[in-house]
Amino acid sequence: MTKDMLSNSRTAAILVAVAISVGVAGCGEKKKDEKKHATQVAAKVDGEEISVHQINNVMAKTPGIPQERAEEARREILNKLVDQQIAVNKAAEQKLDRNPEVMMAIESARREIIARAYLEKFAAGLPKPTPDEIKAYYNEHPELFSQRRIYNVQEISIQPQEGLLAAVQEKVSTAKNLEEVAAWLKGRNAKFAVNAGARAAEQIPLDILPKLHETKDGQTLVMGTPQAILVIRVAASRSAAVDEKTATPRITQFLSNKRASEAIAAEMKQLKDKAKIEFVGDFAKPPATDAAKAPGAPAKDAAAPAGTEVPKSALEKGAAGLK
Repeated sequence: MTKDMLSNSRTAAILVAVAISVGVAGCGEKKKDEKKHATQVAAKVDGEEISVHQINNVMAKTPGIPQERAEEARREILNKLVDQQIAVNKAAEQKLDRNPEVMMAIESARREIIARAYLEKFAAGLPKPTPDEIKAYYNEHPELFSQRRIYNVQEISIQPQEGLLAAVQEKVSTAKNLEEVAAWLKGRNAKFAVNAGARAAEQIPLDILPKLHETKDGQTLVMGTPQAILVIRVAASRSAAVDEKTATPRITQFLSNKRASEAIAAEMKQLKDKAKIEFVGDFAKPPATDAAKAPGAPAKDAAAPAGTEVPKSALEKGAAGLK
């Protein structure tokens, strides 16, 4: 990646972080006592102060800044905050902070931030994965670690249709190549997408990886998922093993995320069960009958609507927590 590309990427991240850091308070009026507590001022815009704390807050939300460029990044952040403060001041002059839509957006962001703060605090109190848990995960997933491979694949992702999986399996068994399979699918007016590229094991969904791991170079895997019928040919692959020491931080993060996700779901269910929830108006009515049970509803395995898009690649989303 070039220096310019790094700079552009960092600038984009800074813009996002700046927007997040002051998105809630930016359109509201600052309280006088808040100004009194600001002990470090980096700039003033028409009398409105921008603090060093604001810069540090954005820095913390902007990953990947090299230490040697930290000072440059801080000045870049300050310039963005100055620009934003100018816009905030003009918005306040025009009383846009009292616009109902703006006020609703501020309240929505406030609620989201407070709710997220509670869930983050809850997750922070969960126990960390133990060394035994980390070791067990490493040993249970050789396809991700000790026998990890990088695959060069050709893939066809097909919109499911009733009976199509079996037909695809039969066609693949007799076809000379995937181009022949694609032409056959086109003749059947099937919706599909063709992709190719290199995929590391951790970039492949965990429900697909074990089967792909068993597929040898030159072989083709056909499998059905709820989203698509997949035809994946392993053109070539190479070993790229990861030892346990190297994998430990990634496994720790993955297991922590998984534990937090499960614990938060359980916590929210428990809180919801205890809460007094009352639906009113139209929302007090019972929900409509499930479409699948309604008269004339399509069969479970029937073709998806013509407008449904097939995912560009079922291999795009892998074990993100293990990256």
